[in-house]
Amino acid sequence: MLKQAKPKNARAKREMDKRAPREHENPKTTLFVKGEKTSMTTKLAANDLARLKKPFAEKFNKKNAIKPFEDASSLEFFSLKNDASILAFSTHQKKRPHCLTLARTFDHKLLDMLELYIDPEKFIRMETWKNKKPALGMKPMISFHGSLFESPTQTKYTLVKSLFIDFFRGQEATELDLAGLQYIISISVSEEEEGRPPPPVHLRVFSIVTMKSGQKLPRIELEEIGPRIDFTLGREKFADDDMWKQATRKPKGTEPKTKKNIDMDIMGDKVGKLHVPKQDLSQLQTRKMKGLKRGRNENDEVEEAEDDDEDEMESDIANGEFDSDDSEEPPTPKKARVEE
Repeated sequence: MLKQAKPKNARAKREMDKRAPREHENPKTTLFVKGEKTSMTTKLAANDLARLKKPFAEKFNKKNAIKPFEDASSLEFFSLKNDASILAFSTHQKKRPHCLTLARTFDHKLLDMLELYIDPEKFIRMETWKNKKPALGMKPMISFHGSLFESPTQTKYTLVKSLFIDFFRGQEATELDLAGLQYIISISVSEEEEGRPPPPVHLRVFSIVTMKSGQKLPRIELEEIGPRIDFTLGREKFADDDMWKQATRKPKGTEPKTKKNIDMDIMGDKVGKLHVPKQDLSQLQTRKMKGLKRGRNENDEVEEAEDDDEDEMESDIANGEFDSDDSEEPPTPKKARVEE
């Protein structure tokens, strides 16, 4: 368990209660911090990402001598003082040029982080496109393309997906208005090839434009609004198992109760299973028809008995057990007298 400090007075207790864990957490704020040396590419990229993140974004203008992978205490201090759970630290060095480090904290302690190297030749800032930008505070749609994001093992690409989901998540919403879906963020990566460096991650932002289609549903078109950024993955730090278990723990009573034999498919439809016991078809009640009823006359029974005798006689003849001499001859019919 993480050690928790005890408040010394009532004011400190009120502040700690505000930051205490809740069933429904506040939107995650991102703090943009500058290093000792930054490039114009990292500065413009951080400004565009902060613009997409608003109003849950804060920026520091002063430079800070911080080395996150050697000592992350300064980032943890900034996270505590500004109540920010995600930090974006921008630096520029000869060995690691145009570097943007994304760090995520839990209880204001460093959880995991990853270095992203920006390609300055392919970077295009948001102001290059002179079109309509999404309104402030709009919740984006996020789309990930590439099998590397779906790896069952923990890799840099799965960490990229987790970090970007938390970065662009925004405020949780229980209801959705189609008019509020104004833009989509596409994050893609190609397949890995042997003998070649790991593929870069491509980030694109598109505006959703609805056009008339002559039908009930409108025609949807995507228009790029920027920024356009290509990342190369650098150093990483994965989360500790114990801390990750605490960070992903859900309070009791929040998960919906599962019902037996009822599941939800990929499309969100409810699917159920029915177990039917074995049926006795002999007691099955069917529709009564006249053609299926037994005959009420005794002639039907007599005809059935004669048919059975004929069948027995044919079987005896076939087996050689029938003797024609012992059989009784049928009586000759009597002639009627004719009077002259």
